[in-house]
Amino acid sequence: MANNFVGRKRELEQLNLLLQKQTASLVVVTGRRRIGKSRLIQEFGGSHQVYTFSGLPPTPQTTMKEQLREFGWQLGKALGEPAFKDDDWNDLFLRLANRTRTRRVIIFLDEISWMGSKDPQFLGKLKNAWDLEFKKNTQLILVLCGSVSSWIEKNILSSTGFVGRVSLTLKLGELPLVDCNSFWGRQSQKISAYEKLKILAVTGGIPKYLEEIQPSLSAEENIKNLCFSPGGFLFNEFDHIFTDIFAKRSEMYTRILEAIIKGHHEINRICDALKIEKSGAFSGYLDDLIQSGFLKRDFTWSPASQKASKLSHYRVSDNYVNFYLKYIVPLKEKIERGHFDQQSLLSLPGWEAIMGLQFENLVLSNRAAIFPLLNLRPDDIIYDNPFFQNKTVRQEACQIDYLIQTRMDSVYACEVKFSKHPIGVKIIGEMEEKLKRLRLPRYTSRRPVLIHVNGVSDELLESQYFSQIIDFSQLLL
Repeated sequence: MANNFVGRKRELEQLNLLLQKQTASLVVVTGRRRIGKSRLIQEFGGSHQVYTFSGLPPTPQTTMKEQLREFGWQLGKALGEPAFKDDDWNDLFLRLANRTRTRRVIIFLDEISWMGSKDPQFLGKLKNAWDLEFKKNTQLILVLCGSVSSWIEKNILSSTGFVGRVSLTLKLGELPLVDCNSFWGRQSQKISAYEKLKILAVTGGIPKYLEEIQPSLSAEENIKNLCFSPGGFLFNEFDHIFTDIFAKRSEMYTRILEAIIKGHHEINRICDALKIEKSGAFSGYLDDLIQSGFLKRDFTWSPASQKASKLSHYRVSDNYVNFYLKYIVPLKEKIERGHFDQQSLLSLPGWEAIMGLQFENLVLSNRAAIFPLLNLRPDDIIYDNPFFQNKTVRQEACQIDYLIQTRMDSVYACEVKFSKHPIGVKIIGEMEEKLKRLRLPRYTSRRPVLIHVNGVSDELLESQYFSQIIDFSQLLL
């Protein structure tokens, strides 16, 4: 399964449209590590001539000269010549341009922030090379790709030097569930949705992580091998991706995520937990984590006025990162000592509750697929997010897993439940309490929605309490 390309139909369609242009194209692709950026460009390249170059992973010792030397070596290899030892990006770009003057050519600069971050003139020289050399070939496509989305946003997408030059920007997110299902291959129909969703609750829709699945093993065995073994692919993955992306600042970004994991969801509480002052620089760190796909800022709103609130909660939206910090890190020493070699994950206290919390994140990542199940179109929706309402003199505190407010004067209050067993009528009381606290105008209809995996009891169905009951497993089909 790992050798087959899965999903990204829309992105490939957008890239293929560039082949119909009569001018050269500059493309920017961003997304977290392991999301499949390089694999997408390889698939798009197909039978075309593709020249691929990648920067060296950043370390405190990595210098501009080493990046130049590495690019020169890669360029020599690509052109079938000895390594070029030029000490200026202009010379290297000109050599590449001279060999790509005609025919369809794709030049792929992978992890461009690594490549150019040590040289303040790098991007200016790349922009000039594009204007003066590369774009002369009307069939050339130059792809700039990177995992440090904030660096690309600041230095390329928002830079005056590149304004009007970028033909297409792609920000790759996680694969939708229907594509994730493909990673179980021919075994897919034999494996329950419940088992698949347990694994997806840990990996999210990250292609590289899904490639590591062994369909012959149970969900718990797969998770144990990946996360609770010293040699497991996901055991040290967090350290690798954060060091690669954030380099020397990775410790600060990690501390921020850890604070949020521990329940400090508002910016002032995050700062208090870290014992630092709120500042523009700190807000920049949060924005970097959002741009990189690890964090989401969920704003609440007033259903009565239909206006966004200034109140927001930060949420670790990446399922793997959330699972790693919350459940692997506290057990890391035991894992390194082989404590779980002969132990089932089912013996961990609250294992089903762990899966339930992870599942909520998975639902939010796939919220767009819920809309048609509720007969909603995107333009019907005013707001949708995890919802919270603080206690005041006039209202009780209220928190709802996922709330959708529509232009048809309705709110859909979604309760998300991940259970091995059918959901019973007990949930009605829980939902009623939340709806009673939710402050809405009199003309607004309240429509409770249940999102589940393994069915509901006959009693719950007979109650006809919920406006909609959504079997989330159908999104895998």
